Amino acid sequence: METSIVNDVAIEKWVYGGDALARVDGRVVLAPFVLPGETARLDVGEDIHANLLEVTAAAEERVAPPCPLFTRCGGCHYQHAPYDFQVARKVEILREQFRRVGKIDYTGDIETVTGPPLGYRNRAQLHIRDGQIGYLAPRSHTLVPVTDACPLLSPRLNQALADIRTLLQDSRFPRFVHSLELFTNEADVQVNAIEADRPVAKSFYEWTRSVVAVEYPTSFGTFRVSPRSFFQVNRFLIEPLVDAALHDAAGKTALDLYAGVGLFALPLARRFENVIAVESGVSAARDLEVNAARAEVELKIEQARVEDFLREFKETPDYVLADPPRAGLGKSVTAQLERLAPARITIVSCDPATLARDVAALTSYKIERMILVDLFPQTYHLETVVHLNRA
Repeated sequence: METSIVNDVAIEKWVYGGDALARVDGRVVLAPFVLPGETARLDVGEDIHANLLEVTAAAEERVAPPCPLFTRCGGCHYQHAPYDFQVARKVEILREQFRRVGKIDYTGDIETVTGPPLGYRNRAQLHIRDGQIGYLAPRSHTLVPVTDACPLLSPRLNQALADIRTLLQDSRFPRFVHSLELFTNEADVQVNAIEADRPVAKSFYEWTRSVVAVEYPTSFGTFRVSPRSFFQVNRFLIEPLVDAALHDAAGKTALDLYAGVGLFALPLARRFENVIAVESGVSAARDLEVNAARAEVELKIEQARVEDFLREFKETPDYVLADPPRAGLGKSVTAQLERLAPARITIVSCDPATLARDVAALTSYKIERMILVDLFPQTYHLETVVHLNRA
């Protein structure tokens, strides 16, 4: 692909995905690691993504990144900006996604919930190549070895990373394992082989001192989280996220869709007479059953796909909470929610584009409240809580 060097390109704004938007001869290009208002020297090709060669005029907000691997490692996008600047730009990006994708011009206040911008992650996925462990470079399969602590990881997770780094030098380490996930409650560590050429023996997990399930404590219960079960990654904002999502919800009947291990279902069961938690994953549904029993709360667990459950459900619940995967609710689920017509719906979303699409599809509802919960500082990812009332 032919490329050209373009000098003094004006950077306009951050856009969803981690890059910033600029224009070269009227054509939109996306550049990484720059700030709005800066000018930069870019290597521009036929693709929309340009490579940053040099910042020729830096913005006054620019700061030194806390990690020496920043720009080389693909894990972070915003370490060159102060944290309050990051959050303010994420609010703008969230509004823009609602305008562009959902055709919703939301002018109300977007609240923000934040925590410490470093040392927050309780879970990380790392790649292994040639006896080294680390993250992948941006838009690449090239390994960037992490030879020291990662500033985003919790202290216990960084210790686990150091332990794995040592084990990699041992001849017993299985060379057919190419990717590991580490998860911790700051006491125990769970090691999961994510990518391997063949099944990993139980002895490997014993050797790495991995626990079968992490017992994650919160003020509303301790959650068993098995290897294939999802749990939030920001150790500082788990309870604030639940508070933002549930707010003042209370009543007779509530549905918790995509319930996982019960992060929302357990506190919901203390606010509603009847709670139905819907989860399709076998591992998560089993964890949810254990977690509910230990918390001594009454709830009904349905192990089913959400769209299948809603298709057969006939009652009108008072309240629905949905925490879907990145793909969002989709047409089938939003159509069923319109049919059931609950008075209130709360959506917890990790993707503002699919969230905007889903909110637009719920035509009988209006936005009562929107909250950006910044679960992923230093990255473009963001979590949004939207409270909807039936219009």
